[in-house]
Amino acid sequence: MTILQRDRETAAQAALTPVRAALLHRAREQAAGITAQARRQAADALDQARRDAASQVARAGEAGRTQAAPLAAALRAEGRRGARATLLGAQREAYEELRDRVRASVASLRDGPGYDLLLERLRQEAGQAAGPGAVLTEAPAGGIIARAPGMVVDCSLPRLADAAVEALGDQVAWLWTPGRRGRRP
Repeated sequence: MTILQRDRETAAQAALTPVRAALLHRAREQAAGITAQARRQAADALDQARRDAASQVARAGEAGRTQAAPLAAALRAEGRRGARATLLGAQREAYEELRDRVRASVASLRDGPGYDLLLERLRQEAGQAAGPGAVLTEAPAGGIIARAPGMVVDCSLPRLADAAVEALGDQVAWLWTPGRRGRRP
């Protein structure tokens, strides 16, 4: 790499700094709104799931007392499985809602003033990751896809949004963890 190339790369990275900062600020603002709504929805779903579970467990207890202890145990187990399924469904719904909103937010970057710089940066990153001779194409939903023999590097905006949510891992559990709702880690 020549000094001129290094200087150009440094200048390009410096030019991206305000774009990155603006994107990060915007993403944080949107994430705060998304998470607040997701927390409310998750709390409502969890509260309903707990009410449903309590109702199912109560019915199971009555039936067990009147019919037989083995039947009551089976009904309670069914109630717990139903409550767990409802809880897991609510958690999946909150996670999917967060992912969909992050995707929408990232998709809106295409209309922003810094999209050309972002596209160029993704072109560089995807090309470098795929290696020499990679064919770079703009993804229909935005971003870049690089293809080389035996390798595809997907830097499309939807894939990058999904990767960002996946990278959060257990950090999204605060959306549905009792006693932690309303507080992010």
